Amino acid sequence: MRKAILLLGFLICSFTAMGADMSNGADNFYTSDKVTVQKVNFKNQYQMMIVGNLFVPKNLDKKVQHPAIIVGHPFGATKEQTSNLYATKMAEQGFVTLSFDLSFWGESDGLSRNVVLPDVYAEDFSAAADYLSSQAFVDRNRIGVIGICASGAFSISAAKVDPRLKAIATVNLLDMGTVARNLNMPTPELRRAGIAEAADQRDIEFSGGKIKYTGGTVHEIDEKTIPLQREFFDFYRTPRGEYTPKGWSKEQTTHPTLASFVKFLNFYPMNDIESISPRPILFIVGEQAISKGFTDTAYKLASQPKELVVVPGAGHVDLYDRVNLIPFDKITTFFKKNL
Repeated sequence: MRKAILLLGFLICSFTAMGADMSNGADNFYTSDKVTVQKVNFKNQYQMMIVGNLFVPKNLDKKVQHPAIIVGHPFGATKEQTSNLYATKMAEQGFVTLSFDLSFWGESDGLSRNVVLPDVYAEDFSAAADYLSSQAFVDRNRIGVIGICASGAFSISAAKVDPRLKAIATVNLLDMGTVARNLNMPTPELRRAGIAEAADQRDIEFSGGKIKYTGGTVHEIDEKTIPLQREFFDFYRTPRGEYTPKGWSKEQTTHPTLASFVKFLNFYPMNDIESISPRPILFIVGEQAISKGFTDTAYKLASQPKELVVVPGAGHVDLYDRVNLIPFDKITTFFKKNL
């Protein structure tokens, strides 16, 4: 199972051995003098504190209500990786935006750290809607979502049971349930072995043993490293996108716990995706993204109104931070029309 999960890590969260590739305007830590940023805290339905950043256009008239957008980060990342960038760019377009750390990650509550619990991840999007709805200058009937990578699936899961999420955009959607079932443990034998390994690790940790982490992004590359691994390494392990939360270590970042990873076996976000209709969904995907099949499947299953945008020449991680490739104009048009 451990080798299989490492393959997953390469898919979700590790390009050049020469260092950070800053081509196509890579700017993960982008800031704007047109936007104010405030750290905020709010609780989800399970009374876990979620930590986020609220972005407000400086010229915003707070005497009237405005549309807002929630932005979710890739699995294994934090709000400082990708979602702050998207939130800043959309705030420049006049939206109130909120990036946040999923439970168990970054600054948000949850022990053990880096635990996999997709139902709670989805709940965090609804909790973000709770918070935005409480702000006097936000129109609770005009709240949208941008879900990047695995947060695309978490936001879809949330939207199926939360009608307050009025418009959903996914960027290089990754369905971690399908990844776990079909890529990591595709046979009954592998699934049984993986579940047994996770159960054994639970026993070890319950008895006070050391927590084990798995998957995530490799920490070193060499001439034998495959291009896919280099793509994620270049973002998460170089100054281009590396971020280590306070009190954490670089060795732990991006890595979920071994004992909890099997929770993804019970995650089916695409079931009933058609029930989101008539709320619109915008699917954005890189033409060369290793994850493209997930977007193609979701687009096929979703009901109208829906739209598919394929970004020429873009890979999976390219749409994390390469501002010359990310179709912000299209995202802006989508939300201005639908919020």
